[in-house]
Amino acid sequence: MAEVRVDPLSGLRSIIAPARAERPIDRPAARPPAETEDPFAAGNEDQTPPELYAKDAGGGWQVRVFANLYPALDADAEALERDAKPDLFTALPAAGAHEVIVNSRRAVCALAELEVDELGDAIEVWRLRMREHAGAACLHLSVNEGFEGGASIQHTHAQLYALDFVPALIARERERFDAYATRTMGGNLLGDLVAEEVRRGERIVAIDDQGVLLAPFASWLPYQLMLAPRLPRQRFEDDGPSCAALLHDALGRLTRHCGTSPPLNVWVRTAPRGAEHFCWRIDVLPRLSGLAGFELGTGVHLNSVSPERAAEELRAA
Repeated sequence: MAEVRVDPLSGLRSIIAPARAERPIDRPAARPPAETEDPFAAGNEDQTPPELYAKDAGGGWQVRVFANLYPALDADAEALERDAKPDLFTALPAAGAHEVIVNSRRAVCALAELEVDELGDAIEVWRLRMREHAGAACLHLSVNEGFEGGASIQHTHAQLYALDFVPALIARERERFDAYATRTMGGNLLGDLVAEEVRRGERIVAIDDQGVLLAPFASWLPYQLMLAPRLPRQRFEDDGPSCAALLHDALGRLTRHCGTSPPLNVWVRTAPRGAEHFCWRIDVLPRLSGLAGFELGTGVHLNSVSPERAAEELRAA
């Protein structure tokens, strides 16, 4: 059974999930998956857990959802025996839900290979499934692409984690949103940041009628991008603009700039439990350089491409 363990030195949490070691790892990431070996392909539905939801598109499902076969979280997790030294060894059941959302019936490896309407359909299902788990303390939806991005199966898919706790990084963001609102008498941290970035222009990549795409001021890795709605909205899963077209534009720019769709991670940040002031966003993190001992040991990232240069190059892509 998976456990959430608390590091006694930092207080940070890790999920220990031994069952995930059984996942099939399909390493080649430059070729489309063959249907005979692709458990997410149309016709191979018997290779996955039972379907939780499917969006149909005439000739069959277009987006499909099922529980992760190798879950990091378990809705039926049982309480663990308390350790005799709980201040040193704290372990909790890894309770929650862990779902897979197959973004397209087409056997493609990257979101960038989808048409804008296909990506819009996938995002519609992301939001629907997030609403299904509205009672969770924190929702985290992510897409991993390429072996460097942590993808174990090439066929494009998202993973939704419904956590019963708020991870430290997200709790810190929640606190900063609330503190900023107090200092500014109600200002929204991300909303005001986006407005100022638009005014300055140097890190803006693209703008449409729903959102703003920019290279973050303190980017972790080269060509990192952040997408935010033009007007602050707490939760991504609520009705309103999804910025699907702008995300499609962002992925296309990265593909043109790199010459191919790079390995990357995409995740949705939405308001966690207890957030009074927040704004959702989508982060896109190309994995063009690795994390080494400095980054992993300090939590401080080294980025060899300035966000200003990245924005300029991606504007031209």
